[in-house]
Amino acid sequence: MAIAANPLKKVKRWLNEMTEKTHASLAIPTRENDEDHALPPRNREWRRAKIAIVVVLILLALGALRTVISNVFQNRSVAATTKQNAQQYVTVVTPVQGKASGKTLLPATLRGFVESPIYARATGYLLHWYVDIGGRVQKGQLLADLDTPEIDQELAQAVAQRDQINASLGLAKSSLDRWKQLRQRDAVSQQELDERQSTYNQGVANLAASDANVKRLRQLESFKRIVAPFAGVVTQRNVDVGDLIDAGSGASRALFALAQSDPLRVFIQLPQAYAQNVTVGQQVAITQAELPGQTFNGTIANISGAIDVPTRSLQVEVRLPNPDGTLRPGAYVQVALPAPEHARLTVPGNALLFRKEGPQVAVVDDKGAVRLRPIVIARDMGQTLELESGIDATDRVIINPSDSIADGDHVQIAKPDKDASKGGGKEPAKDAADDKEAS
Repeated sequence: MAIAANPLKKVKRWLNEMTEKTHASLAIPTRENDEDHALPPRNREWRRAKIAIVVVLILLALGALRTVISNVFQNRSVAATTKQNAQQYVTVVTPVQGKASGKTLLPATLRGFVESPIYARATGYLLHWYVDIGGRVQKGQLLADLDTPEIDQELAQAVAQRDQINASLGLAKSSLDRWKQLRQRDAVSQQELDERQSTYNQGVANLAASDANVKRLRQLESFKRIVAPFAGVVTQRNVDVGDLIDAGSGASRALFALAQSDPLRVFIQLPQAYAQNVTVGQQVAITQAELPGQTFNGTIANISGAIDVPTRSLQVEVRLPNPDGTLRPGAYVQVALPAPEHARLTVPGNALLFRKEGPQVAVVDDKGAVRLRPIVIARDMGQTLELESGIDATDRVIINPSDSIADGDHVQIAKPDKDASKGGGKEPAKDAADDKEAS
């Protein structure tokens, strides 16, 4: 046993020397003996482990708490954003009190007292025209000449046929006279006399038909001269020398257009609400935008006896003198018709709602709720509407309402856009307190 222990000691000592050399090369301090490096007690290691576990649990709890708090705040933010986005924002205006006026201003169109397109009655070629557009002509004045060679030949043929029939009729007349004398002597039968009488009668009828044909062609040939049917001004000339002219007014074009400009006719479509305010003989004032400062006085000449069903309007004709030709047919004018004085409320045209119940506007009450009000439109001015009834002067009318807006919806009043309320309405002053109250 002593012999076996010595080699083990030698091996252990050799290992220690190698370890010290390795530690020296790595600058690791050598240990003097194994007792200095004894393992720490178990209770100390267990205490350190518990402290580490507690620290980890605390960190995990803090992380979980942070996540829960973050989710709560995020859910609150999402709910607030959703609520804000679900809120309808509207722009409102208050109605404007219109000025009381004893006149109703309506659009109208000037028309010539007599207007007529002039077509050719005969087919041919245009030889020459004598009046251009803007020229004033008198009744019967020559406007153009046509060359109608076919009609000329037909007329010559008809005249020749008439001469032939007239010659045959003379022979039939002399034969009838001789057979009448022979019949008196009982030299011929009554049948033969009747045949001669029929031949003569047929000749008379043929001559009458030939005369009518000649008159027709001569009348048709007279249409080679295009003349003015009434005094007026030429407003159109649609042909030139050498053009082929077709007779009739179907597919053919008009040669000229003629209008009588003194006096003029003014046709107005008067709404049914004003139909009781006009009578024949009333004086009206007519203005044209291109002639500022000038007013022309006309007289109501005719009033239609019935309301037009599709438009619910009454057609009125005004007679307007135009001796100096200042006004021209076809011009757009405005006519001031007499009407009872009544000041109405005016709202922008973009506040109107079209529903199955009829025209409506949406107003916001004191609690911020939408109320749909049926209205009666007195006059449509384009950008603005004059209302007969339906709203009050203190109502807050929504402009540009959405199609889905309904009665009872809660809305938030936003600051109105200046462009949105253009054309009528006075924007109400609003502050933070008003917005809060409306919401």
